[in-house]
Parts: sequence; C-alpha cells; structure tokens
Amino acid sequence: MVSRLDGPLKVTGQARYGADHNFPGLAYGYIVLSTIAHGEIEAMNTTAAKSAPGVIGVYSPFDPLELHTPNSPVFGETWVPLQDREVTYYGQPIGFVVAETFEQARDAAMLVEVTYQPRPALTSLEDGLDSAEDAPPAFDGSPQTHTVLAPGVESIEDALAASPVVVEATYSTATQNHAAMEPHSAVAVWESGRLTVYSGNQGSDLQAAELSAALALDPASVHALNPFVGGAFGGKGRTSAPAFLAAAAARALDRPIKAALTREQVFTATAGRAATVQKIALGADTNGTLIAVRHDSWCSTAADRSFVEPTSHGTSREWYATPNLAISQKMVPLNIPPTTFMRAPGEAPGSFALESAIDELAVALNMDPIELRLRNDSTAPPGKDLQWSSKHLDECFRVGAARFGWANRTPRGHTDGDWLVGLGTATAMFPALRFPASVEVRLQADDTAVVATSGADPGTGLLTVLSLVGAESLDIPPERITPRLGDSALPPGGMSGGSTATASAGTAIMIAATKVIDDLLAVASSPGSPFDGMEVSYTDGRVLAGGRTMTFGEVLRAVGRPSISAIGSSAPGEELTKHSFSSFGAQFCEVRVHKWTREARVSRMLGVFDAGRIINDKTARSQIMGGMIWGVSAALHEGMEIEGNGRLANGDFAGYLLPVNADIPEVDVHFVQYPDTLHNAVGAKGVGEIGTVGMAAAVANAIYNATGVRVRHIPIVIEDLLVE
Repeated sequence: MVSRLDGPLKVTGQARYGADHNFPGLAYGYIVLSTIAHGEIEAMNTTAAKSAPGVIGVYSPFDPLELHTPNSPVFGETWVPLQDREVTYYGQPIGFVVAETFEQARDAAMLVEVTYQPRPALTSLEDGLDSAEDAPPAFDGSPQTHTVLAPGVESIEDALAASPVVVEATYSTATQNHAAMEPHSAVAVWESGRLTVYSGNQGSDLQAAELSAALALDPASVHALNPFVGGAFGGKGRTSAPAFLAAAAARALDRPIKAALTREQVFTATAGRAATVQKIALGADTNGTLIAVRHDSWCSTAADRSFVEPTSHGTSREWYATPNLAISQKMVPLNIPPTTFMRAPGEAPGSFALESAIDELAVALNMDPIELRLRNDSTAPPGKDLQWSSKHLDECFRVGAARFGWANRTPRGHTDGDWLVGLGTATAMFPALRFPASVEVRLQADDTAVVATSGADPGTGLLTVLSLVGAESLDIPPERITPRLGDSALPPGGMSGGSTATASAGTAIMIAATKVIDDLLAVASSPGSPFDGMEVSYTDGRVLAGGRTMTFGEVLRAVGRPSISAIGSSAPGEELTKHSFSSFGAQFCEVRVHKWTREARVSRMLGVFDAGRIINDKTARSQIMGGMIWGVSAALHEGMEIEGNGRLANGDFAGYLLPVNADIPEVDVHFVQYPDTLHNAVGAKGVGEIGTVGMAAAVANAIYNATGVRVRHIPIVIEDLLVE
C-alpha cells in the first residue's frame, strides 16, 4: 500500500488551492444573490455600493460584464450569470461587487437595492407532480421509458397481476448539496491578453474551454490550473459563477480578481442533487424469482430543465434478471437552485428505492434478503444480449455475510439492553465507464520520469495512481515518477468523474509508456548512440544489448538529450459493443434504535466490492469508506429544507446536517479482486462512487429489522420511528 503523495502537503497546510493564490494589485469580488424564487429584476440601485469605501466596480444585468454562453457538445449550455434579468430561484447570482478587500466588497454588496417583479413560484416536488414532464433522453441516448416484456405478455400490469406475490410502494429522497470543504472560488489574472485562472474544478481543460467560449477567446489564450481540489463529487464539473465573473471583471478592470462563495452562498449559487419520488412494484413467484419490475421515477429539476436524476434508469434497468421490466423517468421543473451530478447520480437515490423494495419483497416471501438477491442475479441487463464483462456479486455477498455474521440475523432483530438491533443489506452497482484521456510520459536524463495530464484529483487519489501505473508501465520504482495534473496546458485528461479516472488515464499511460520505450530503443540503437546498430531491449528501466546495460537516463545523457516523451490517448472503443460493464458490491449495516428515544445509530458497516483491479488498496479503501459514510448521511442526516418562497431554511453547515465522528463507527471494506481487462488494459473498474450506492437502503432495511417500522423516505428522523 502506498500513501497518498499529496497527503503530507494537505495535512500540513502546504497545498495551495485556488483561492490561496495572491498577486500584486489583487482585488476581491463578492456575488449578490436574488431574494425571490421567480420573477424579473425591475431595477438595481447600485449608487450606494459604488460610493462605498474601496469599491472599484459593480456589475449587474443593467451594467453587465462581457460574457457569452458556452455550449458544450457533451453538457450543452452552461449558465452564465448577469446575462439577463430573469430570476428562476432564490439565491441566484444577480450582481458582482469588486473592491480592494473582501470585507469592503461584502459590505458594499449589502448596499445594492433590488426591485423585482415577482411571479408565482413552484418550489415543492410533491406539489409539482401533477405538472411533471417526460425527461429528455439520457446521456447515453436511451429514452425516458424502457419496457421489456416476455413473449405473450401484453403489459407490465398484466405481468404484475399474474405474479403470486406483489409488493408496491412509493419512496422519496431529499434534495442534497455537495457540501465540499473547499467553497467554489477563482483567482483570475490577465497578462498580455492571456488569462490564467486558479479554480478548483474536476477538469482543467474543460474549464479552460468553457472560459474561452464565455470570453470569446482563442482556447490557447486561457490557462486553467487546479492542482488541488477540496472536494467536488460532481459539484465542480462545470465552471462556477465566481470563475466566470472573476475572469470577466479582471479583464474589465485590468487587475487580478479573487472571488469566493461564502459557505451559505455555496448552497444556492451552485448545483446540488435533485429530490426524487419513486414508485416501484415487484412481482415474484413464491420461490422469489422475479416476474415483473416496474419503476416509475420523478425528480426535481431547475427551471431550465438542464439536468435529470436518472433513478430508474440507473438501477432497475440493469440490476436484476426479470422477464418483464418497465421503467419511466419524469421531471418536475421547479424554482430551485440547479441540479447536477452528485456522487452516484441516479444510482444513489435510485438504490434506496429499489433495494428497500427488494427487502420488502423478501419480508413478504419470508425469505433471506441475500438469498432473494442472488436468486435474481443478472448475467446481463434485462433485454440486452451484452453480458457483464465480469461479475462476482455472489462472492461479495458470500464473503460479506461471513465477515459480518449475517447467519446470526433474525427476521425481527434482537435487543441489547435499551437498544433494538437490526441488520440490513443491499446491492451496490455503478457503471464501469471510461472517458477520452491523453497522458504524456517523459523519460528524463536524471533517470526519473514525468507522467502528466490535465485531469483533476478532487480527493480521489488520482495523483498517486498516475505514479503507480506509470512506474509499473515503465518498470521503475514509483519514487522515480513525478506525476502532474490539474493544468490545462497538459494533455487533455477530461473530467475526473463517473469513477473513470483510473481506467481512463491509466490506459493512456500504458499506451504512452509503450510509445516512449519504443522511441528510447530507437534512439539507443541509432548511429552514434551507445548501442549503435544493436538489437536492444528494455527492462527495469534499463536498455540491454550485447551483454551490457544502461539506464534510460544514461542513454539520454550519452546522446545529449535532456528527455524523450510520448503522448498516449485512450477512449472507449469496440468493447462497448461486446459487453456490459459495471462495478458491483454488497453493503451490510447494523443499526441500533433506542427503545425510548428512538434515535438510530449505525454501529457496524461492511462493504464488499468487485471493482476490478485495485491499484492502491489504501486510497481505494478510503474512497469506498467515504462513499459508505455518504450513504449513512443520506439515510439519517442530509436533506435541504426549501421554504415555500424558495429560501433554503438550512443552507449552511449549522442547519444542513452531516455526520461527525460520533455518528460513524469503524468501517470495514473488502475487495474481491478480479482484474477486468475486457474493460480496459489496466483492469480497474472504478471505486469512487459505488461506495455510496445501496448504503442508505441498507440502513433503512436494518431499521426495519430492528423495529418493524418501514420508512420509505430519507433522511429518516426520530419522528418517523415514534410509533406505539
């Protein structure tokens, strides 16, 4: 196991995040937010703000900065602030004040007087269900409805009616915020017509592209840097409002600008996870074999309908073998902050509903929940001929059951003094994906190597993975590798998201390493070189021929070259037409519910995962543990409370509950390692997000086992368990 290379810098405070950069003449920007949920800005009186001490610029839709709307072929349009007077949610950025100090900018922003023409606002998902719209096609192009029926079956309702055992229920999940430790921020510096932006983001080359489009610049004129990112989880996949505004204001004022959201502003001026309502019906025979699955989902989305949480598509479409399947996805446009990707988008809230329903079916059948899941284990997504490239979910459950003491579980839990104790379990799945990525591998004359890509490490351990895969590919110790990322000037590494970074960048590293070794051998045997005309080979970082060896650094020094490099590029290919790909896992949880106070406490957790090859056990375990804690947080803590006027009642760390050390017991993680080289050459399938999937359901299922109370929404609070 290798410790994180960036760990010492982070724990000693030496890591420099975006807002840590300072420059001579630096000014500070503060964002003004709307105080209505829907309407039009009639006027903004900025006179007092402009005359406040230290103020050097005030911008609004009436006096805007020069910005344009970027349009990405992958994500579509990215919203840019101050471009019109339309307000679609409470807390929307509508103004920007720049001053000599942060305090001066903040105080002046309070002096901006805004007059609105309010319009009716819809802020509740439940209230908007009757006005739901069909969701657009998913990112993979799949339609919002998907139906698979066995021969002779006319409809999913007929299949359910013919099932001897049926369970049907409605589940709901709350709106969430990413709550990353590092608030969204940016420092923008212009020099000779070129822009440099320091901003935490999940892909520096993607951020540079959005900024160049927004500022109408040649992409080569924008340099984005994000060597350290203090948490992202999907919330920093797009360019933030501070980055757009700081960049444009720095150009207008011809001086560096720093802009950072306050903690409260993060909760509205960024995007979060959608709320969902999900109706599930499961039909089975008396032996527990599924006959029919129906999963209808509704999710909240912002007024621009820019994102849909694909709950049914992310779970029921693929998880269990069934001859009859019907799923649908609808959206409810609301006057709320935008929604976007958040760790395991679709799978995390979708698994709460599906895995709770599976547990309810197990109760109805009087069957062990693990046995029910394994009985319906899929070899391929229903209705698809493409089998899983590899799947060892059955082993995950067997290993997990043995390690967790599942055999001691009883259908009604047990008591321990004043505590009711229950065990719960759930399946976890997350698609194994790859994004296009390019990596440069450079051999240097000092016998070290550089592995570089523009991709980001938002806490996932990618920097360490670059070092390990680079060392393995070059056959040298990791200590001789210098990994670099978070710089748009490096080969494009794409977004660090979707649990793709290791598979994507790792495959590109292997390609680049092969190229650079071939080039090294060509140089070593070229005329006038140390191995002139000889048949050469490479191993252990050395060139071999004629009974003698030289390190690659010695070869480069001998021919007078400081370095030799090659770029490797990788993208999904024909493997997508041959197999289906996923990571798999089994979640286990023990919960204690106090007999009298009804507080619920998670006392034990175990996750067993089949995620292909694990490159570094330490960082992989850390990722899974963090995900499992996210699942507990979703089950028992997190939930945005949106008032009728659109204001967030708990938009800060005081009111938005997150687990602390006392809430989380020791977390046990185990990997069953089966490298999946059908997916990529590295054999890794991704661990960043699957740890979250299924855990909230496992908690809810354990609470039911302990108390007999089935709660079908999260977060679960004490009031839900106050039953006679």
